[in-house]
Amino acid sequence: MEFGEYLESKKISSKSFEQGEGELYKSFEKEFMQMHPNSFTAQKLFSINKLRRKYPIQAQTEETKTSSKPAAAKPKMKPRPKL
Repeated sequence: MEFGEYLESKKISSKSFEQGEGELYKSFEKEFMQMHPNSFTAQKLFSINKLRRKYPIQAQTEETKTSSKPAAAKPKMKPRPKL
């Protein structure tokens, strides 16, 4: 897994992060390449949460929001009479 893919999975815009904080991006990328993604997540959890808020992936456009079909409602179950 590449570092950019990892950031996308964590809902962080890799391009914005790299442009905004290039040195931090490079140091995180170097550390990421040396360890398992789960270990990296455990070590950098608080930093990842801050980055997710600071560099979010752009939300869906209005077209994709309106084109999605609403979920079908489940029919309610009638209680059975006790015998």
